[in-house]
Amino acid sequence: MSATAHAHVDDHAHDDHGHHHHKETFVTKYIFSQDHKMIAKQYLIVGVLVMGFIGIAMSILFRMQLAWPGESFAIFETLLGKWAPGGVMDADVYLALVTMHGTIMVFFVLTAGLSGTFSNLLIPLQIGARDMASGFLNMVSFWLFFVASVIMVISLFVEAGPAAAGWTIYPPLSALPMAQPGSGMGMTLWLVSMAIFIASSLLGSLNYIVTVINLRTKGMSMTRLPLTIWAFFVTAIIGVVSFPVLLSAALLLIMDRSFGTSFFLSDIFIQGEVLHYQGGSPVLYEHLFWFLGHPEVYIVLLPALGITSEVMSTNARKPIFGYRAMVASILAIAFLSTIVWGHHMFISGMNPFLGSVFTFTTLLIAIPSAVKAFNYITTLWKGNLQLNPAMLFSIGLVSTFISGGLTGIILGDSTLDINVHDTYFVIAHFHLVMGISALYGLFAGVYHWFPKMFEGKMMNKNLGYVHFWVTAICAYGVFFPMHFVGMAGVPRRYYENTAFPMFDELTDIQVLMTVFAIIAAVAQLVFVANFIYSIFYGKVGPKNPWKSNTLEWTAEQKHIHGNWDGAIPEVHRWAYDYSKVDENGEYIIPGQDFVPQNIPLQEDEEEMNH
Repeated sequence: MSATAHAHVDDHAHDDHGHHHHKETFVTKYIFSQDHKMIAKQYLIVGVLVMGFIGIAMSILFRMQLAWPGESFAIFETLLGKWAPGGVMDADVYLALVTMHGTIMVFFVLTAGLSGTFSNLLIPLQIGARDMASGFLNMVSFWLFFVASVIMVISLFVEAGPAAAGWTIYPPLSALPMAQPGSGMGMTLWLVSMAIFIASSLLGSLNYIVTVINLRTKGMSMTRLPLTIWAFFVTAIIGVVSFPVLLSAALLLIMDRSFGTSFFLSDIFIQGEVLHYQGGSPVLYEHLFWFLGHPEVYIVLLPALGITSEVMSTNARKPIFGYRAMVASILAIAFLSTIVWGHHMFISGMNPFLGSVFTFTTLLIAIPSAVKAFNYITTLWKGNLQLNPAMLFSIGLVSTFISGGLTGIILGDSTLDINVHDTYFVIAHFHLVMGISALYGLFAGVYHWFPKMFEGKMMNKNLGYVHFWVTAICAYGVFFPMHFVGMAGVPRRYYENTAFPMFDELTDIQVLMTVFAIIAAVAQLVFVANFIYSIFYGKVGPKNPWKSNTLEWTAEQKHIHGNWDGAIPEVHRWAYDYSKVDENGEYIIPGQDFVPQNIPLQEDEEEMNH
């Protein structure tokens, strides 16, 4: 963007800030806000705290059923009502709980909660912009997400029960309203909610892309962008490419359900009677779903990895290792993620040659992922590590990313996958590599940028340590044994395994995993309590509490619509000048081991070759 255009945007936005600063009412400031910082908080509260709580509560309920099948629990009767007569969980509601847990966690918590919160908060602040390219579209994007969340929650209360076909919603269970109780109104609401959710994601993603391309401050070249911004930017591009495909799948399913078409239906028998459907294919739906479903893993993971890059470099007091390699790996992951979807379908009757093609592309994606893992480890190596809660969660992310990723090599191989497909092995793999890793990135981001979100307030560090260690131990306690349960052949989504005597000896492991899951859920209450308490009573820290280089710490602590009270700072260097010394071995700024991006290069100082 030319300097003139920059000046124009800057003046316009600054006037805008002056114009609105005194006239904001409660409604314009907190509800229909167009300020990216407020919208980030709205995403965090609705997506992570509210929807996350619902998603975790569901997982505890069905884990209790798996550990103690057929037992009566008063909490089942209280929460599930007619679906748990006498406190014993009904088989239909078990599948519904699994379905809604997966949907809420993948889309509403990890996709919207992570990207919505941190892309909104950080993109304008770290690139030096007054706000997003379109504040209005940003607001519309949040409210569409809010409406989608409300519809998804309402679907829990319809008479026939919420959607129940697994979070992937495969036909014919999802395409025939009469297939089972969870195929009725609950399924329709699920599809409507997802269609609105996708519209929200697309609006948000387009806004992020335009903002990064057009609104960078003077001197902020693409190679000086923090890796967080690279991650959010590329994530938005993946979303724009792949989310419309899931939207088409949802719309075609709605037509199959309500308008008599048969895109995904063919030769269905119900009680011996042939239904008049022909020509469709449920496998077509699988292709459409997984064309989004696999990039979705990286839509969730890349923001977490970007946050980790920033937090690690800051708290290791070292430049990030291999900046350009990290950017290249983000771009490679984005491209490869769109050509690996078939590895979810190795046993769907796929041509074996096609299976080998998807195996090749899947194993190829391990290379950029490994680049990221090695670069993180090298950044930590010999660093002056500040082990605050954000740093611990970032290191935890690298641990689960590696341990969860290794099992992906087995699942990505079309011959090895046959043995463990649709067992608990798959659940263990994707929960570690996608679920837990992304949550760790989210927690790292909340602890690190909490002062930026809430006007300098700091979260309690000791409660953060409790939160991390209990969560880290319990996450492995739940998902590590699951690999062995899966290798023993226990299938996923079964309400109970008492019909299979060979699985009886694994019941104790199910109990162990469930106990760990309950403790982990309680640990999240510690986080929520710390979060809410700190908003109101947290002590105010310094303007740049982590001694960080990126531009957001130069903005005012008090929130103003426009971020900077005066001119927007110019950028003179990349974001990772930590512990940089001159030829005499002295820090560039005496007594300070960091050099913010807006500090000009000194005489004879070379910009770091990254």
